[in-house]
Amino acid sequence: MIRTSPALLTDLYELTMGYGYWKEGMSDDEAIFHLSFRNQPFGGGYTVACGLQDVMDYLEQFRFDQSDLEYLESLTGADGQSLFSPDFLEYLSRLEFACDVEAVPEGTVVFPHEPLLQVKGPLVQAQLFETALLNIINFQTLIATKAARVCVAAKGAPVLEFGLRRAQGPDGALAASRAAYIGGCSATSNVLAGKVFQIPVRGTHAHSWVMSFADELASFEAFAVSMPGNCVLLVDTYNSLQGVRHAIEVGRSLRKRGKDLLAIRLDSGDLAYLSVAARRMLDESGFQTTRILASNDLDEYIISSLHEQGARNDIWAVGTKLVTAYDQPALGGVYKLSANRKKDGPWQYKVKLSEQVAKVSTPGRLQVRRFSSRGTYTADLIFDQLRGVEPSRTMVDPADVTIRRRIPKEAEYRDLLVPIFQAGRRVYQSPSIHEMQAIAHDELDKLYAGVKRLLNPHLYPVGLEAGLHELKTQLVTDLRASEVIDLQ
Repeated sequence: MIRTSPALLTDLYELTMGYGYWKEGMSDDEAIFHLSFRNQPFGGGYTVACGLQDVMDYLEQFRFDQSDLEYLESLTGADGQSLFSPDFLEYLSRLEFACDVEAVPEGTVVFPHEPLLQVKGPLVQAQLFETALLNIINFQTLIATKAARVCVAAKGAPVLEFGLRRAQGPDGALAASRAAYIGGCSATSNVLAGKVFQIPVRGTHAHSWVMSFADELASFEAFAVSMPGNCVLLVDTYNSLQGVRHAIEVGRSLRKRGKDLLAIRLDSGDLAYLSVAARRMLDESGFQTTRILASNDLDEYIISSLHEQGARNDIWAVGTKLVTAYDQPALGGVYKLSANRKKDGPWQYKVKLSEQVAKVSTPGRLQVRRFSSRGTYTADLIFDQLRGVEPSRTMVDPADVTIRRRIPKEAEYRDLLVPIFQAGRRVYQSPSIHEMQAIAHDELDKLYAGVKRLLNPHLYPVGLEAGLHELKTQLVTDLRASEVIDLQ
């Protein structure tokens, strides 16, 4: 939705740091950054990676155009002086994307502390990308995960994304529709998303359609005339069960014309009771194939509860609580420097300290090795590629170093991060959005069922390779020793 170059989609401090690196002669230093997150969203047991396509588009279009440079030239500091020098702006005008990027494919299930994306290249460039990459990956990963949770709760029934009118602006709505489809939704009500992303679109009619006619039956008859091959009737404008009776009457008229009543939609009231009653009425009238679509502020918990109550809804339309990630507004992803070096010099490992163990970053050029047994994922091992040795199969829990696991030698594995760009040139062929959805479905199928529980999910094992854990511990110990605090 942004009709300008993407370079200024960033926080000001990325540019002030870039200016500082340039003034210090560090702009050509090499750096490695990793994008990861610390906690599972929604209190769940897994996360679905999403947003890589938009990241690739952003990086390929990254450049400072003349209007960007003129705007930066106009910025002043607290002293009233220009924030950036003309020479630095000239440097930005010549900046060309030249980094290596690795990432996990969209639809891959991921876990806290694992890198979803790695950027290796000139320090200024790798730094400038931080904000935009987080903006893209954080939101789409959050929505794809919410969609996956809803679809798991739906137990194979189609889930429609109906959230456009409640989404966080037009661009948020488009990103949410895309991510929700990758996460498992069957279709969207968002017609622009359907066009842009080739997602199936679905819809019914609103209460205003019914209210525009003399009575409900007349409105249904008119809709059936307008949409005989796509007739889904919203039955709860006045009285839901009476609406079902009217829908059945219109369904009989449709059959005389060689068509059929596709579905009815329940949008209020007791969706369990009403769906059971509606199913009985439809079946007794010979409309066994007419489906019942349910909406009304649904989420994974409500859908799961309705299943437990014996609801007979065949299709779920989920809007507000999906596209706004209603119960968790942000993923909380982070982008941290893990190593740097002077050009062609030795790599220097970097670690960020914190009083909170979960916020201590992991050094190195990271990769994630996923192990499996008999078609089920068993553990993820985070290891350092800079060390140049085959990682051990002993893993240490990053949140509790007393927990160690040994992975069997015969366990099958694959490495999750794959090359996306090499020296600024794209080397990755994106799968279609439909293939991304299939990846997510397959990934979820390979998780132990307990990991997918809505409440108190099983904790999937993720750990640092033993050598990487020792390296990190030594770096932390050395830094702590240099920062001894005298008690007052």
